[in-house]
Amino acid sequence: MTTTYTSYRLISQDLTTSLERVAAKPDVKRETEYYLSKIGDIKSIDDFMADSRLYNYALKAHGLEDMAYAKAFIRKVLTEGVDDKEAFANKLADSRYGDLVKSLNFATHGAAATSFDRATKGVVDKYTRQTLEQDAGNDNNGVRLALYFERTASTIKSGLDILADDALIQVVRTTLQMPAETIATDIDKQAAYLDRVLNIADFKDPEKVGKFLERFTAMWEMENPSDNYDPLAVFGGSSGHGISTDLLLSINNLKLGGS
Repeated sequence: MTTTYTSYRLISQDLTTSLERVAAKPDVKRETEYYLSKIGDIKSIDDFMADSRLYNYALKAHGLEDMAYAKAFIRKVLTEGVDDKEAFANKLADSRYGDLVKSLNFATHGAAATSFDRATKGVVDKYTRQTLEQDAGNDNNGVRLALYFERTASTIKSGLDILADDALIQVVRTTLQMPAETIATDIDKQAAYLDRVLNIADFKDPEKVGKFLERFTAMWEMENPSDNYDPLAVFGGSSGHGISTDLLLSINNLKLGGS
């Protein structure tokens, strides 16, 4: 059976072809065509949230598919934007919410928010990449993790950034074979440990990221025999990320349903 590393490299080495193949899938093509045909008519957050297909497409594009039900939460993120350092999205450890705002920045640009490339082609590109990673995870979640890490590695600035992302910390813990006692320690101590044992700057170098992922996929293969993969185990669902306790508490402080 094809190893985790081989599967990851087959996708990664010819990423353009891999993405083109995903974009041509009938379901992906259908949803993308709908998104592009409608998004230009969206002039407000209310318009955006009223169209469930657009809303779900954009959330999936940003890895937030599992948060689609939390409409009041998403509304608050979009309404406050990211310009103010005290904005809701900027207080969340998860950068996906800030990325969603930057793609659909109604807070700053109002009715013109959907006229920018980042709201059209940018979102479509993100959706295609998310779908590629999800499809890979259906066969081998280690491949999905590797592709996700490769995509986001250059944004990592500290051990805390790694700890704030369920997928990133899964890759790092697997690669470093972090002992259980380390995982159970205070979050600041874990961050200090990661800052000590990793050269975070290396994650901006694609070649060094490749070496890191080669080690990760080897460790993953040892821990997860090829016939025993559980595509949902790492991410806590079909979306790609589990929902942290802190995030659930934030959601529970809001009235759900979008009102």
